Amino acid sequence: MQSHLKSKKTRFIRDFLLITCGIVSACFGLKSFLMPNEFIDGGVTGISLTIRTLTGYNLSYLIILINIPFVILGYKQISKSFAIKTSIAIVVLAVSLSVIPFEPITHEKLLIAVFGGLFLGAGIGLAMRGGCVIDGTEVLALYISRNSMLTVGNIILILNIIIFAFAAIFLGIETAMYSILTYLSASKTVDFVVNGLEQYTGVTIISDKNEEIKAFIIDKMRRGVTIYKGEGGYGIKKEIDILYTVVTKLEMSKLQTEIRQIDPDAFVVQQQIADIKGGVVKRQTLH
Repeated sequence: MQSHLKSKKTRFIRDFLLITCGIVSACFGLKSFLMPNEFIDGGVTGISLTIRTLTGYNLSYLIILINIPFVILGYKQISKSFAIKTSIAIVVLAVSLSVIPFEPITHEKLLIAVFGGLFLGAGIGLAMRGGCVIDGTEVLALYISRNSMLTVGNIILILNIIIFAFAAIFLGIETAMYSILTYLSASKTVDFVVNGLEQYTGVTIISDKNEEIKAFIIDKMRRGVTIYKGEGGYGIKKEIDILYTVVTKLEMSKLQTEIRQIDPDAFVVQQQIADIKGGVVKRQTLH
């Protein structure tokens, strides 16, 4: 019981720190780069920035108001705790935009687009790592994807195309183009913060020399291996062992090189994996 409470407390502190750092980073990106130069981003933040630029309304109020429907969707689609954390994070971000005195850093448009997107993306990514969002676009995309043939990625892309089309009409083509660069910088930063350098790749290997390949993966790379029993379906039917392992992207080149040296005819399939939990991914070195 005590260990469970300790684990829960540790997780709460970690999430609190991640969300706090995310809010500060997003606030810095907005106030020091995007807002002074009337650049926008994609998603709810982009909608809020566009309305602010066109009307002069306070961005803090806009971020809260426009995110309300997405918080309600998050409550219905994900969980109550997610909705509560998201609500608090959005309100704190709005207050931070009003009270934290970040000053403009530069008026060079390329630097604004790249670094504004970087800090905003880092903020969104850190908040996601903490178990909430400060931009409700993903929640809407998740809801629509469950009721249509579109994927979450396709929906986010369509929403952002609409946002940038409006920006091109009302803010000018050049501003829209720089804003697209801001969005690309932010989205790549979100991916990096959420997944990190150790983005995992699932590898399926079919080879007549599977024992040698398995030995290399276990002994040299110190990775776990799962063996599936299969049957060849092309030509002569025979039983085969199918190897499956999970490696980081940085290790993939090493594995491919060794497989080609052991068996140039090996059949190898790679699949990107967003996250993994449990199991024996990496064997510990025994002393």
